[in-house]
Amino acid sequence: MELINQTAVSEFLLLGLTDDPALQPLIFSLFLSMYLVTILGNLLIILAVTSDPQLHTPMYFFLSNLSFTDICISTTTIPKMLVNIQAEDQSISYTSCISQVCFVLIFGGLESCLLAVMAYDCYVAICYPLRYTSIMNSRLCVLLVLLCLLVTTVNALLHTLLLMRLSFCTEQGIPHFFCELAQVLKLACSDALTDNILIYVAACMFGGLPLSGIILSYVHIVSSDLRMPSSGGKHKAFSTCGSHLPVVSFFCGTGFGVYISSAVTDSSRKTSVASLMYTVVTQMLNPFIYSLRNRDIKGALRKLIGSTATPL
Repeated sequence: MELINQTAVSEFLLLGLTDDPALQPLIFSLFLSMYLVTILGNLLIILAVTSDPQLHTPMYFFLSNLSFTDICISTTTIPKMLVNIQAEDQSISYTSCISQVCFVLIFGGLESCLLAVMAYDCYVAICYPLRYTSIMNSRLCVLLVLLCLLVTTVNALLHTLLLMRLSFCTEQGIPHFFCELAQVLKLACSDALTDNILIYVAACMFGGLPLSGIILSYVHIVSSDLRMPSSGGKHKAFSTCGSHLPVVSFFCGTGFGVYISSAVTDSSRKTSVASLMYTVVTQMLNPFIYSLRNRDIKGALRKLIGSTATPL
């Protein structure tokens, strides 16, 4: 393939989920609906938590940050896809593509870290209930979120800077609905060994380590739960963490699998479907998972909707 200088690359082509033009209106309607549901659902969670003083606790503080991260991930990927389908134009500029890679890495890593922090919060709440308020104080909660954001931002910038030094070939079609790092690297004509090694390191850091922390937290939670004498206490403990496990399964499982398998599989379409799970579907389902299984959230949402519906 012909090698061209990196600075001469003006755009890439986002080939999307399918080549069939007849399916594009359906995909547009589906993704638009999912995006609107994601934005509305997560905004309601944030408004419910901020408007109800009873929800000003560490658990709901982390949940509101998770909802904000979900909005950011969806906004980074879906609108550009919708614009391309509507305009019947698959192009994305070089700068926009690199920016998309960076922001997906930031918010994707942040979501993984927040899920681990939320698991730790559940662990402290169940295993050390009497010391919970002193351990999970507001200062520690803010520091944990800021630390997660700092680490993921540094990781994303490192990936982005390494990506920008590469040269790309004349074949610039990305078989995906957004610029995913692993797929963009496959278009590089220069040596991307360092970038691929860093992908595995990042997958272990933001997939393996948080998942290990989550598993360890739940091992202690289950062990503590089994020692509880009353069935009511056991039910309360499981209901506290029951909403967290499905989200972890969806997000960490698919996200970790995408980046580990990206270098050993040629099926880019299958990879894009898996990416759909951790960048779109999980973000849409999170508000339903957390609100439907949580009486406090449902009560706050009823108050919020009731106050907005009440005439002045």
